[in-house]
Amino acid sequence: MSFKNSWKDECGVFGIWNHPEAAQLTYLGLYAIQHRGQESAGIVSLDTSASKQLQKIYKGLGLVPDVFNETILKNLTGSAAIGHVRYATTGDNLIANAQPLSSNLLSGPVALAHNGNIVNASILREALQREGAIFQGTNDTEILLHLLARNPSKHLMTALKESLQDLTGAYSLVILAHDRLIAARDPLGFRPLVLGQIKKSMSISYVVTSETCALDLIGATYVREIEPGEILEISSEGLISTKLPTAITVSPRKSAQCVFEHVYFSRPDSVVFGKSVYNSRKMFGEQLALESPVDADIVIPVPDSGVPSAIGYSQKSGIPFEFGIIRNHYIGRTFIQPGQSVRDIGVKIKLNPQPEVLKGKRVIVIDDSLVRGTTSQNIIRLIRQAGASEVHLRIASPPTTGPCYYGVDTPQKSQLIASHQSLEDIRQFIGADTLAYLSDAGMWKALKSGPETFCAACFNGDYPTSLKGVEIKKTQEFSPTKAY
Repeated sequence: MSFKNSWKDECGVFGIWNHPEAAQLTYLGLYAIQHRGQESAGIVSLDTSASKQLQKIYKGLGLVPDVFNETILKNLTGSAAIGHVRYATTGDNLIANAQPLSSNLLSGPVALAHNGNIVNASILREALQREGAIFQGTNDTEILLHLLARNPSKHLMTALKESLQDLTGAYSLVILAHDRLIAARDPLGFRPLVLGQIKKSMSISYVVTSETCALDLIGATYVREIEPGEILEISSEGLISTKLPTAITVSPRKSAQCVFEHVYFSRPDSVVFGKSVYNSRKMFGEQLALESPVDADIVIPVPDSGVPSAIGYSQKSGIPFEFGIIRNHYIGRTFIQPGQSVRDIGVKIKLNPQPEVLKGKRVIVIDDSLVRGTTSQNIIRLIRQAGASEVHLRIASPPTTGPCYYGVDTPQKSQLIASHQSLEDIRQFIGADTLAYLSDAGMWKALKSGPETFCAACFNGDYPTSLKGVEIKKTQEFSPTKAY
């Protein structure tokens, strides 16, 4: 396996400062953002009760409740902690890649957790290896740890600011030092990161995490987003916010927030980039109903991510909403399963059509996105087998035509059906009576924003940073007869 194919991580991060049950709340926070990564989980706590501050770490492969138990959490003592859930989009699922990563630097013990993807990771890794660096895993987060270790400064903040200037791409970081918790976000703000607090008597605990749904679970109040390019220090002295030098932003944009967080990736009950994910998806459905109406008897979602858009489509069109497909919630996401054979089997296990709802009906099926096409093909076949007389597929996002290099698992371009096939070819391949996507303009109208704020490179090919250092696969001709 080439290291150049092993960088990208879809992940969730969590950190808490000044709480007597820091590890326990970190566990709950990770549970809330489990959808952001299902391959590994880890927690590092900071115990300041001893004469010398100690970091205690535990991580393992699997889901959060499988990795941790009550005994393990009790041993993660201390009033500060950070945690991480990981889904490796291309790298090996190894314990060496599980986060948080930790090391002893000149400034003291440091642990860090990262969500995103460093675009120039291969260049940095090769340079560090030439200088003698030895890597334990294949994730890009370890690069930052080596950059920090090689920085001559004994002050962590100085080393961090200088090291971050070497990185191109997406990062939302939580860092636990011996005397502070640090949150940092890349200058374009690709991936979400929010600040919350828990007030109790005269004490305030601060929380940073990927999504607001984690704040809701632990009873924390949302304060604000960590701003793009911001480094926020949280310590006994309070909060100190600084900005990375604007010179390292190699894009004319002020931000490049990932629009796919609203399309698919984030939980619908989260507020991401200042917008309700549920409302965004519902508005996608309403706009889709205006753009691509069709005579039908019922509107059904592909559960679960298609539900808000299907509600929006139903309400705007006046066509009744039904749950024509029931999802088995005890199987992981189809879209991000590592192997195609697992993905195909997963559709059959995961989604069960209801003949009582579908038989003899003209059905509009709403899904959040269409990537390879095989999942949609299987779903439409199941709906027809259940007796539907017509099946009309509506996609609540534009065609996915390019891979993501900033931390979302989209396949290489040769596997993206919309990058090589016409709308009619895709319709025939998936077996729908009609097919329509949400337009680019419709997506921005629904979001009440535009491409100057968001990154939508997977839809429009406009990558906001240099892709130097990324190994881009040569485009292969897509054939509908292949099981991509």
